[in-house]
Amino acid sequence: MKRILSILLLLLLAFTANAEKVRVRLYSTNNIKTLNISFDLGQYNLYADNNNLLEDMIGEGRSVLIRVEKNKIHVSVNEDDYGLFGSIRLEATDTACILCINPEGCKQRTYEGNLEVKPLKNGNLQIVNDVEFETYIAGVVQSEIYGDHSDIFRIQAIISRTWALRNIQKHRNDDYNFCDQVHCQAYLNRCIRPDIMMGAIQSSGETLVDENGDLIDTPFHSNSGGQTANSEDVWRAALPYLRSVEDTFSFRMRQSDWVKNISLDRWLNYFAKTHKINIQDSANLDTLLHFTQDRRCARILGVPLTRVRVDFQLKSTFFSVKVDSASNSVILNGHGYGHGVGLSQEGAIRMVRLGYSYDSILHHYYTGAILHHDPTANRSYVEKYVTQIARIIEEDKQKQTQVRSKKDDWLGRLFRVRDREEREEIYIEDEQDNEKDWQYEW
Repeated sequence: MKRILSILLLLLLAFTANAEKVRVRLYSTNNIKTLNISFDLGQYNLYADNNNLLEDMIGEGRSVLIRVEKNKIHVSVNEDDYGLFGSIRLEATDTACILCINPEGCKQRTYEGNLEVKPLKNGNLQIVNDVEFETYIAGVVQSEIYGDHSDIFRIQAIISRTWALRNIQKHRNDDYNFCDQVHCQAYLNRCIRPDIMMGAIQSSGETLVDENGDLIDTPFHSNSGGQTANSEDVWRAALPYLRSVEDTFSFRMRQSDWVKNISLDRWLNYFAKTHKINIQDSANLDTLLHFTQDRRCARILGVPLTRVRVDFQLKSTFFSVKVDSASNSVILNGHGYGHGVGLSQEGAIRMVRLGYSYDSILHHYYTGAILHHDPTANRSYVEKYVTQIARIIEEDKQKQTQVRSKKDDWLGRLFRVRDREEREEIYIEDEQDNEKDWQYEW
């Protein structure tokens, strides 16, 4: 066991050493003025105003409390008050150290890598995770898709990596690369599942490019409803790899169908007042009350369906209309969830379960795109790393009924074994760890 652990840790070091770091703003849509940071695994050095070392080797049992005060950051560590600073940085001393972020009024999250905090002009805190690129991608995959097969996560990792590399400077003027919401890609926690990490690592060096070798745009959505949309029907540009395709794989999934009732007056007045449609015209009225889409349409009486979707908060633009005289309303029977362009996540999940290969699924949704394999990616350690994670997955399957610690994910388990062996302590895998040192109660 100790030999296996050592091999895996060396592989992890090799993997992360070849990756570039990215800066991701966390809690980007929240107004945060106070937060507590505690530590799951590893140790961190605390710096203020770039290079001023306040405290070193902070780990389990310690916590950093940060709050905005007089346009600066007030910092304390347990009972030690360090005063006011312009910014602080928690820097990991080891590979994949894990810290727990507890903002007041928000849900706790855990992340790997470094953390930077500074006050903004609006009186809130800006929190940035400085993290290895591939660690970020794995966290995105966990946040963006569900599933039970590593190929599902491999597919999501490829399109998320492609998007990230194409948009690496999206928030350049804000001093970070990405935010943690769908404006960029959801990044709501570090990756804690070995099967997700398996898929992400299997996709190492893989991106989608066009015939010129340029990274393509890789939009995705929850469910197409049976047919994806052309890019120009949702946005302006007509892209050759974002063509509408039949997608029966999206049928009978979680987000396949939806229904919405809207009062008849509201429906008709919307088109009459907002879009100046003459609803006294019998042909117009008939269209509005009996609109159908056997195949996806872009407009109804010249009105973009994307606009209708936003104004009525619909799950998709793929719907048909019928009148319910009893309730004096119209019923929208819809299909799918999301903008409909590119990959349907639930369609891809179904295709994986039916045995389709991950590359054929990508080619189904991104017409004519080329799956590019980076020749500089070191496949040898990737394959060995996947083998070790597969062993962890099999171990977990044998212990499905066992209550496990929240910290007891694939990476946490390995580092906890190593750390305790260095201290010559006994590690009992079947015992749940005490979590009081990392959960903070406001």
